[in-house]
Order: sequence, then structure tokens, then C-alpha cells
Amino acid sequence: MTTIQSNAVSSDLLSTMNPTKSGGNSTVADAQDRFMTLLVTQMRNQDPLNPLDNAQVTSQLAQLSTVTGIDKLNSSLEALMGNYQSNQRLQAAGMIGHGVLVPGSNLNLAEGIGAFGVELAEPADKLEVKIMNASGSVVRSINLGSQEAGIQGFQWDGKTDSGADAAEGAYSFQVVATRGEQQVQATSLAFGVVGSVTTGAQGVKLNVPAIGSVTLNDVRQII
Repeated sequence: MTTIQSNAVSSDLLSTMNPTKSGGNSTVADAQDRFMTLLVTQMRNQDPLNPLDNAQVTSQLAQLSTVTGIDKLNSSLEALMGNYQSNQRLQAAGMIGHGVLVPGSNLNLAEGIGAFGVELAEPADKLEVKIMNASGSVVRSINLGSQEAGIQGFQWDGKTDSGADAAEGAYSFQVVATRGEQQVQATSLAFGVVGSVTTGAQGVKLNVPAIGSVTLNDVRQII
């Protein structure tokens, strides 16, 4: 009769728990088959006077069950991620042609209108906006008065501080919000129209002319 030299479960059995360490590309199902084949063989050839330790065998079976569960969980997560990405693509595609507000200070003046937005962390007693041309010179200062917390959209009428019509094109703007003597956190929001959608390793991107590529998480408001 062939005997087992140790009460412990053999290293061959243990190696089936981690197929990658045995040098193959086996799946968890293959590992299960090998584990059970080796276990049955080992139990058939064990020494009746020195049998396998039941606790160790039970432990290895429990570990195999855990590995199988993790593999199934990973498969489920991959399926969920695939569905999530598909939903993102559909959502992004539906935004083509719609205006969005995203963090940024770009301001485009076209047909006498320049749209922009501001996100306030808390209510402000005073909100000031300074619009600057390409050289950085202020062409218009606007006092928007008190504003509630949250996202607010505004339009510049294209007039300079002197009352003249500003040239159409690209500008930038800065916002300063205060409440009493304290400054309120204010985020400038650039406005643009989604032109197309790109998908890749970085996820779903919205291509917005004059702003660039932005993620869905960047979008603060859809107009």
C-alpha cells in the first residue's frame, strides 16, 4: 500500500488553489477539478494508521470555495461595469447639441450674448464678475448682487464698461463672492454646446468646442 509521508494536505493540492503560481493559465474551474482529483487520490492512498487531518482538508475545501466565490463576484462586477459604461455612452450621446456648464473660465461672445455660470458654496451678499479680453484687460465689471447657494446661470450682453459693443470672440472671466466681510467659495462655470462624444480607456468624454474634452462628472448643469 502506498502511504502518505505527512498528515498535512500535499503541496500539489495547495498549488491548485493558486493556478497562476503553477505556471499555467488555468481557470478556477480547472483548479477545482485538479484539487478534487488529487484529494480523492490522496485519500485513497492514505495510511489507515496515519490518516489525513480532517481539519486541514476541510480548511482547503473552504479556501477553494472562497476562490470560486471571488471568481464569480469578479465576473458579476465586470458585467455591472460593462452595463454602467454602456449607460454612460447612451447618456453622453443624448447630450450632443445641448448646452452644459462645466468648471472653467472661458467665455465666448457670439451674437451679442456670452453665457456663463457660477457655483456658490453658500449664499452671497455680493457677486462680482470681471470679464477680460485675450490680453487680460478688463472690458466689463458686473455686480450681480446677492445670490443663493448653488449653481446660477448668467448672460453677458456684450457691452463694455463704456457702453460700446465688444468684439465677438473668446474672453475669460473671474468671479468674487462675499458674505459680509467673508469671501464665499465661488467656482466659475464655462458654457458650451456638446459637439460629440468620445469613448476610450479614459472613459466617456464630451467634446465641447472652445472648452475641450470634459467628463460627465464635470457637468454641473445641462441647459
